[in-house]
Amino acid sequence: MKLIKNGWNHFRTISEHKWVVMQECFQVGLYKQGLLHDLSKYTPEEFKTGIYYFQGDRSPNAAEKEEKGYSGAWLHHKGRNRHHYEYWIDLGADRSEGLQGMKMPLKYVIEMFMDRVAASKIYYKENYTDSHALDYYKKNRKYITMHPETRRLLERLLVMLSRRGEAYTMGYIRHVVLKGNYKY
Repeated sequence: MKLIKNGWNHFRTISEHKWVVMQECFQVGLYKQGLLHDLSKYTPEEFKTGIYYFQGDRSPNAAEKEEKGYSGAWLHHKGRNRHHYEYWIDLGADRSEGLQGMKMPLKYVIEMFMDRVAASKIYYKENYTDSHALDYYKKNRKYITMHPETRRLLERLLVMLSRRGEAYTMGYIRHVVLKGNYKY
């Protein structure tokens, strides 16, 4: 019975998250990104983990990683969803420099931003503030391997959201960043 309840709750959580990202992407004109966002979460490889490790206040992948030392669902997810910076980690042109963050295409940086905001809204619910996504990012920043220009844009948007709010930030993305008026 618990797995059925977890399955339903996980389905509701990922569907709500997908709906929020879709609405945000539509606001800035990224219709394809909004429609296709996180479809892999509904595949058996990812959905089973969501059922088994569902908690409601954080990603089931984190719980799977704590138990097993890795998350198969996360490895599957990040390998299929280009809005995750982890998708863009590769050996640099100079192999001696090791793994590096590659510069992400603009539309995926924006989707990554939307993903972070939506996750904060879903997990914090009525306690959500425009600072939550930035606060979460700051806690994990030192562990993130990301191209410097990608990092600059993501941080700029997270800080803007925190200081100026969602309406302003969405307008900035739509009318400045995605119109080519932002040097990336």
